[in-house]
Amino acid sequence: MTDSIAAAVASAGIVPVLVIDDVASGPQLFAALSEGGIRCVEITLRTDAALGLIELAARDFPELLVGAGTVLSVADVDRVADAGARFAVSPGFDDAVVAHSLARGMLPVPGVATATEVTRARAAGLSHLKFFPAEPLGGVAAISALSGPFADVRFMPSGGLTASNSAAYLRSPAVFAISGAWMATREMIAAGDWSTITRLSREVVDAVGTR
Repeated sequence: MTDSIAAAVASAGIVPVLVIDDVASGPQLFAALSEGGIRCVEITLRTDAALGLIELAARDFPELLVGAGTVLSVADVDRVADAGARFAVSPGFDDAVVAHSLARGMLPVPGVATATEVTRARAAGLSHLKFFPAEPLGGVAAISALSGPFADVRFMPSGGLTASNSAAYLRSPAVFAISGAWMATREMIAAGDWSTITRLSREVVDAVGTR
């Protein structure tokens, strides 16, 4: 089951990281992202509105593959799974979070920063990992270096990605998707700037399509 989820994330190619303060913003936000060609979203557990938004997106926007971000505990896993999330993204690697995500039928995408963490993730049976924080860790060059000894692992870089550097990540064969917030920032969402979100989403979706 999780293999098909990983394939769907890879097919989408871009995973907007969404920090949303108000459930009422959800319908217009998800419509704007969908209009821009976005097919996958990561709704972070950084606000009180997150769980309601995951439930809303999973229920009312079937064209979107809905994941949860900032999943830090087994309790978080249960909460986001119950709300309808299909994958769980974490900033670091936690054995219990990974195991419970798999038990709940969700794809775990833990963050890794070192070869030791990649080794632990592989031992847990994972091959799709978040590389975080990507830019401070060395960006595309660091991913290329890790892909040498870990040729069976693919990465979703997150942290410091922008419209200007995303293309370089997308060209890497070790990257299965890219993750970032620039196409739908917290400020844009709060301001209801749906047209800008659609435009920026379309730009990065077009870039993904050329890789």
